[in-house]
Amino acid sequence: MVRLLIFLAAAALVLLILALISGLAAERVRNMPRTVWILVILFIPIAGPVAYFAWGRPVNRTVRRPPRRPSSPDDDPDFLRSMDSEQSRRDREQLDKWERELHKDDEQQS
Repeated sequence: MVRLLIFLAAAALVLLILALISGLAAERVRNMPRTVWILVILFIPIAGPVAYFAWGRPVNRTVRRPPRRPSSPDDDPDFLRSMDSEQSRRDREQLDKWERELHKDDEQQS
C-alpha cells in the first residue's frame, strides 16, 4: 500500500511539473489568464494540472516549421554570393598557381 501511495505521489508531482512547464512556456493559454492557470496548477492538487491540460492548454492547429534550408550549396544564394568574394578569388588564384607548379614538377620528373 505504501508503494502505491509513493507511486501516486510521484505521478502527481510529475503531472504538476509538466503542467507548470507547459503553462509557463505556452505563448497563449485558453479560457483564463496565464497567472490564474499557474495558481490553479499550484494550489489544486491533481485536478489543477488535469484541468489545465483539458481546458487551458492551447490547441496547436498549425505546425510551425523551421525555415527551409537549401538542399545543396549551389541552391543557397548566400553561398553563391560568397563564392564571388575577393578572398575566394585570391584562393582560386593560389590554387591555380599550385596546380601549375605541380604540373611543372611532374613534367620535370618525367
